[in-house]
Amino acid sequence: MSDRGRPIYPGGFPAIVRQMEARREPLGYAPGEALPPLDVSLEPLKTTRVDPDAPDVAGSTSSYARKRRDLSAEFAGQPELLLLHGLLIANLRRRDYPDHAPALFQRLWAEQSGFLLASLDARWLVSAITTFGDHGHTDAQRHIGQSLSMLFAMMKLYETERVFSDKPPDQPHDWTAPPKSPLALGMDRYAIVGGGLDVNLLAGLWQQARDDRVIAPLACHLLELLIRDDRTVFARLRKMRAKRKTQRAAASRQPPAGADRGSNPAPVPGPKAQGDARTPPRWGLVSLVRAPLAQIARFAAHHLSLGAARLYLHLDAPDPAAAVFLAQHPAIEVITCDDTYWNAQKKPRMEQHQLRQLWVATRTYRRTDLDWLAHVDVDEFMLPPAPMGEMLAQVDRDTAAVLMPPVEQLAGGDDTLFKTTARMAGRDKSVLEDIYPTFGPYLRGGYLSHLEGKLIARTGIPEVRLGLHALLYRGTAATNIAPLNGFYIGHAHATDWNSFRRRLDYRLDHGSYKKRGDSGFRLHDMLQYLRREEGEEGLRSFFSEVCEATPELVSRLRHNDMLIARNLDLDAKVRDIFGTLPEG
Repeated sequence: MSDRGRPIYPGGFPAIVRQMEARREPLGYAPGEALPPLDVSLEPLKTTRVDPDAPDVAGSTSSYARKRRDLSAEFAGQPELLLLHGLLIANLRRRDYPDHAPALFQRLWAEQSGFLLASLDARWLVSAITTFGDHGHTDAQRHIGQSLSMLFAMMKLYETERVFSDKPPDQPHDWTAPPKSPLALGMDRYAIVGGGLDVNLLAGLWQQARDDRVIAPLACHLLELLIRDDRTVFARLRKMRAKRKTQRAAASRQPPAGADRGSNPAPVPGPKAQGDARTPPRWGLVSLVRAPLAQIARFAAHHLSLGAARLYLHLDAPDPAAAVFLAQHPAIEVITCDDTYWNAQKKPRMEQHQLRQLWVATRTYRRTDLDWLAHVDVDEFMLPPAPMGEMLAQVDRDTAAVLMPPVEQLAGGDDTLFKTTARMAGRDKSVLEDIYPTFGPYLRGGYLSHLEGKLIARTGIPEVRLGLHALLYRGTAATNIAPLNGFYIGHAHATDWNSFRRRLDYRLDHGSYKKRGDSGFRLHDMLQYLRREEGEEGLRSFFSEVCEATPELVSRLRHNDMLIARNLDLDAKVRDIFGTLPEG
């Protein structure tokens, strides 16, 4: 008995069980009545039509005859195979049944699943999955059958109750503060915006459904029907989630009336501090790198070919061969960040890679004689639409830094294709679920890595620090930042499967895939789930859908104006700049 009072079912569970058992009385057969044998030919039953008068049991008063007449009326004019399927389910719901009924039910689904799925409505398909739960031949059949039977039974209960509300089944509730009444059994509420209960439930069922060849077509078909119907609690909650996210985004863009809008412009030096205005501005970049020499050489050659006056390359770990190769170019300054380097700094070596990046970038910013300095990583490539000097010379004098929005390179054998976010293409984020059908809901903007982009900043501004994605003036991000049309930073984040897989563990624990607060079921959770439940095959399917330049993905991106092409030709640039490729 509940501690809240008397049970809502008089007599408690003994009475509940008695009521259930009363409905499971076996069907009775009169002489001459029987189900078809196990080896019955099924193909003729697909073309023979059901007679609604059920003449083969005319005059019989057996419970089997009554059930056959009822089902004959329901399936009148339809294939006899559907009637047989219904009779098998009716028998298998009882305490006893003909010995061959379970095997014949299995045979129907093993041999005729396509026909049954195309011919039966959802009500009969749910009855079939419930029958698998009771009479499956394998553990997988029984488990997924019982799980889906429970899911659809609970849906029938709560959706029936909802029809008595004043809202149609496809209309979500308004987003207001929920009532403070606790849930039954003291359960916590589902977090509509950030919660992953629905995804975990559906993803788990989907994975289990594919474990058995016989039940898989039925179970997967039912789950597909479920997520495509906008009249379920899953659809309503996702609509509420989308609306709430839109409200929050709007609120973040519109400060409250009378509030400080947070303007923090960094003071831009006058023209004299930037050199002779008649000559193109000199620009360069700073980077803290830990990568093979070949990768660093490509990174350096690309930016030197764009006209960089100086590259400040800080080696995060000693690499004498890399230092010698890179330093042969007069525009490259190589700084090895070893113990000697850090002992000479005002702070000891920071544990976090990002803090070391901030340190070396800011020190370089404060000592450089360049006019502009970018802070980019070794897997990022500036993609200007015009010569850099000309572009920077035309930047408004009040602008402290130029924003380079990120585009992610697609994996596929060359360095030509990059994808943009939906917002950059002027599209609604809902297109992500069309472009990435399985994993789109868990990706920020459709990317694996950052959406913030990188900056190239004017030098000579006092009291600033040059961060990864911001120019910090007096500890706060400067606001006089502007983009230049068509100027991107190309991010070669996952250019092939091996590099993606090799870096996955680090990125999950320390890098761009790390869980950031209570952000709901996002990229981190999805990758952890795939690694745990599907192993390498699941991770490989993720990489293929999201990262690889397959014809399907390229077509969907191009259709949504989310594809750009820039031929980097990096090895050719290394030969032009350094004369030879580094070994390996």
